[in-house]
Amino acid sequence: MAASLHDFEDDDTELSEINMVPLIDIMLVMLIIFMITMPVLTQRVTVDLPRATAATDIQEPDRVTLAIDAEARVYWNDEPVDAATLQLRLEEAARKDPQPELHIRGDRKVEYESVLQVMAAAQRAGVQKLGFVTQPGDEEPATPAAGTDAPGTPSADSPAPASAGQ
Repeated sequence: MAASLHDFEDDDTELSEINMVPLIDIMLVMLIIFMITMPVLTQRVTVDLPRATAATDIQEPDRVTLAIDAEARVYWNDEPVDAATLQLRLEEAARKDPQPELHIRGDRKVEYESVLQVMAAAQRAGVQKLGFVTQPGDEEPATPAAGTDAPGTPSADSPAPASAGQ
């Protein structure tokens, strides 16, 4: 076996050369893949798009604030209303497109039943957007000066979204 390239009979010697053929094969395959995909990535169809100056017609829904004070009186945007008037206004609001957002502000001392009655009236009328306005954390509400703030005055507090139909 004098003509063999490697003497397999000598097991004590280490093979100190790296077989480069598989590495070259992988490199050439990757080169071919990149050569095929690059023209596809850079090729574009030029289209002269038309120009338009259409203004977006985004219509923000109205907001209705329903306030319920400690004596269970209901206010529609700071205007006191009775149960029949409240139901009529809720039905009218439900027919609008888009429906107004209904923000309920219940006094912390009002009975839960009073707030539930207002919510049930909104559900019967078909109002879909209903939210609660609360004070963040354990902060005490700021006491307004006498005669400057009605119970139903909107605040900067954001309502917590809820669904009237669920």
